[in-house]
Amino acid sequence: MSHLKRVAVPTEYHHYIRHKRTALVLLGLLTALLFLTAVGMGPVRIPLAELIGVLLGRSANARFATIIWNIRLPQATAALVAGVGLAAAGTAMQSILRNPLGSPFTLGIANAGAFGAALTVTFFGTGVMRSTVADAITITSPVLTTLGAFVFCMLTALIIVWIAELRGATPETMVLCGVALSSLFSAGTMFLQYFADDAQLAAIVFWTFGDVARASVRHIVIMAVVTGGGLLYFWFHRWAFNAIDAGDETARGLGIRVQRVRITGMMVAALMTAVIVSFLGVIGFVGLVAPHMVRRLLGDDHRFLLPGSCLAGGALLLASDTVARVLLSPHVLPVAVLTAFLGAPAFLYLLIRGYRR
Repeated sequence: MSHLKRVAVPTEYHHYIRHKRTALVLLGLLTALLFLTAVGMGPVRIPLAELIGVLLGRSANARFATIIWNIRLPQATAALVAGVGLAAAGTAMQSILRNPLGSPFTLGIANAGAFGAALTVTFFGTGVMRSTVADAITITSPVLTTLGAFVFCMLTALIIVWIAELRGATPETMVLCGVALSSLFSAGTMFLQYFADDAQLAAIVFWTFGDVARASVRHIVIMAVVTGGGLLYFWFHRWAFNAIDAGDETARGLGIRVQRVRITGMMVAALMTAVIVSFLGVIGFVGLVAPHMVRRLLGDDHRFLLPGSCLAGGALLLASDTVARVLLSPHVLPVAVLTAFLGAPAFLYLLIRGYRR
């Protein structure tokens, strides 16, 4: 091999990589800043110096310490983990299906998970009402609830994969299929609500309002473990996703087992969505908006798109949760309300831009 000449890497490529890495660092710093802002802002505002002092164990303010450790920090962590997981799932779905409108919400997977979780609340009593607003519902059996959400998420994901494999299936066809499935499972949830008793009805209605404040430390750990495992899978298959973006035939020519990557990727994305939905409720549009924001900044290369989308998803949900807490203070809005207000115009914009093309 000594007789082979080393091929010089063009300077432009070094500048290209440096630009992407710099953008990722800045996005990471923005996410960290929003995380600190989310912990510090609320009905009781905590100065930055006191916040850092409490986090480092150097503050003697017991009131601030109680607010941060028991309320703000778990809520901000749940928002960060959920934003990362939903954004990663949306990025993977858009590449696997070659559909720019793919996300756990627009394809009906989130609503399917909500129906599965509501089913367990109704028939297995996994949702229990409490007397305080902050703890209005508690998932007493997270394994069973997650399993119920996962089964229906997987059913929807497999239907979408099957439609994607049909000859002549277009992105519009898959989006319309997702709308139909979302409507179907929403109708199923309403059916359960109609026959539920008062406590079950209140639990289901409150639970479907996506809210990161209801997650306990145990729930956050479960979400973080599943999300971390999914991120590892997506990262190890980043080159396969890049190849699939170029077309199935191109990917097969490069040795990618397209069918296996597509089905397994949808399963992993469905599992991540199911766990997040089962603990936090339906939080829409994060998985759609975050990847498209990052595509405009970093392009379609999954080496940078995947971590950038995760950071953008975490930042978006952190910012939405912070605004939801301070917008109508002392009243607190569910974060899903804010993400819907942000995501609906973005969804319409993507549809209009797609048809113009």
